Amino acid sequence: MPDDLLSGAEPAYDASSIEVLEGLEPVRKRPGMYIGGTDERALHHLVAEVLDNSMDEAVAGHANRIEVELLADHSVVIRDNGRGIPIDPHPKFPGKSALEVILCTLHAGGKFSGKAYQTSGGLHGVGASVVNALSDTMVVQVARNRELYEQRFSRGKPEGPVAKIGAAPNRRGTTVTFHADEEIFGHHRFKPARLMKMVRSKAYLFSGVEIRWKSEIDDGETPAEATFHFPGGLADYLAETLGKSSTYADKPFAGTVEFSEKFNVPGKVEWAVNWTPSRDGFTQSYCNTVPTPEGGTHEAGFWAAILKGIRAYGELVNNKKAGQITREDLTTGGCALVSCFIREPEFVGQTKDRLATTEAQRLVENSVRDHFDNWLASDTKSAGAILDFLVLRAEERLRRKQEKETARKSATKKLRLPGKLVDCSAVNRSGTELFIVEGDSAGGSAKMARDRKTQALLPLRGKILNVLGAASSKLGSNQEINDLTQALGVGLGPKFNVDDLRYDKIIIMTDADVDGAHIAALLMTFFFSQMRPMIDHGHLYLACPPLYRLTQGPKRLYVSDDAEKDLMMAKGLGGKGKIDVQRFKGLGEMDAKDLKETTMDPNSRKLIRVSISDDEPGETADLVERLMGKKPELRFQYIQENARFVEELDV
Repeated sequence: MPDDLLSGAEPAYDASSIEVLEGLEPVRKRPGMYIGGTDERALHHLVAEVLDNSMDEAVAGHANRIEVELLADHSVVIRDNGRGIPIDPHPKFPGKSALEVILCTLHAGGKFSGKAYQTSGGLHGVGASVVNALSDTMVVQVARNRELYEQRFSRGKPEGPVAKIGAAPNRRGTTVTFHADEEIFGHHRFKPARLMKMVRSKAYLFSGVEIRWKSEIDDGETPAEATFHFPGGLADYLAETLGKSSTYADKPFAGTVEFSEKFNVPGKVEWAVNWTPSRDGFTQSYCNTVPTPEGGTHEAGFWAAILKGIRAYGELVNNKKAGQITREDLTTGGCALVSCFIREPEFVGQTKDRLATTEAQRLVENSVRDHFDNWLASDTKSAGAILDFLVLRAEERLRRKQEKETARKSATKKLRLPGKLVDCSAVNRSGTELFIVEGDSAGGSAKMARDRKTQALLPLRGKILNVLGAASSKLGSNQEINDLTQALGVGLGPKFNVDDLRYDKIIIMTDADVDGAHIAALLMTFFFSQMRPMIDHGHLYLACPPLYRLTQGPKRLYVSDDAEKDLMMAKGLGGKGKIDVQRFKGLGEMDAKDLKETTMDPNSRKLIRVSISDDEPGETADLVERLMGKKPELRFQYIQENARFVEELDV
């Protein structure tokens, strides 16, 4: 270990570096607001929150080793050799250590001002405190200034003050040990394979860190111990991911650019991309080592650079068809990894699924573009092969589009569904949406609220057939299913072809009540079992209609649940007079203006994209079978296992 990592002399990072933005919130009551739920994905996100803090220390140059250990009782230990969390009294809370403030207060951390960290994955100062709140036990040890300190917590509350427990002459850094609270997460347990995958990906994202993995739980496939250190960074990651797949370029287009070289701002971008005929393309992006599965501005900037570069190269070699290439063509067979480090990134949501920082697009695009131009010019064999492949993809896409326009025109003539399908006028599928609505009353409001050019409606009468276990003859004779498949222009099961879809987005729009949730569940079961590729390609969405409209004078606000309503009633809307509360019992009670503004207008609505995690193949199918299958005993077992975690039921 370098001497500077043991010096302990870091005056710029002490208790005064920790800023407190607001007091403690009831995380345990509504964990979904902070980690996206209480399911297995949310459980594993706890590890990511703590690991991100150690990665921030490594990226900042203060740590070069991280250890992650899964214990037999499903506790997780994360240890780094960074600077160690400050343990001196906090200036604003003289009776509390900075450690206690960080672990027990939301929005407290050293990453707001940018003084302690130039770039970081943690931003809101809620990660460590949320993990603490959702753990029945947490022990934090800090080796700092050659002394070892410890503080213990339970369900977000300290069990005593921070205490000096001994000397640590050859040790520094932070060790966090926590056990997720079963009152919150129920029967879910950490899975070694999933944790090791997370650990390995973090090591790829920063070549300067070594991460050691250890597990006391044997799942039959995950090694008990492993060490990850990848000097080649994302290029190594891409090579392992593609394996023996044939590629159009002998070597991937990969590199790293410091933003300071061109823009005089801290941060950098690293990337690796290649094209292959052997598999579907993918893009995995990260910001400050945090995965962004929904992409964002850094991803958009990267593909913009690649698109402009390949078009320019096509023009250079006099290939006139290169101008037809779009981002869709690039990503069809393009396998890309993009990782950027920037100051004060803006994410969508606490779980940071999408980067929203506008500046990131410009920084990434301009950094990658010059390097891509040079790479194409220096490897004309690879450049020619990639260009030919992309031109073929563009021609195939244009041919399908032309066929689809013809098919759509003829299909529109055939679809005579009085009182059913209200089609849109657009000829192309791109940008079109089909809203599957519950009942004719909701359909009436939606018909007035829709954009006639791009938004179509299909009202369903009653609840759709539960297709799990239903005979194929029953599927074929069910009127609602026939209407739905005919409107979508596709077949069922093996006859389904995602290219035949007549709409770009399929949006389930049901009432915000128990019946509405049941109808949505039946529809998602139908699409999962009969049209799975539609979900895999990102075409299925859930609308999010509000439950309440609050009005105070000229001020109007829509809220989605009772908790948000109570919060806004207490805070006020900024208007004058009494707050009027309107509860929407169903979509049919909302007028067209309300429905358009909250649920249908792309500029103001919120949609949830339905997706299936690929971390555990078959797990989703098993869960669907338990909840929606023909065996009531499996459903009853699931309810028994999970019902005690439901705090309130709104019927």
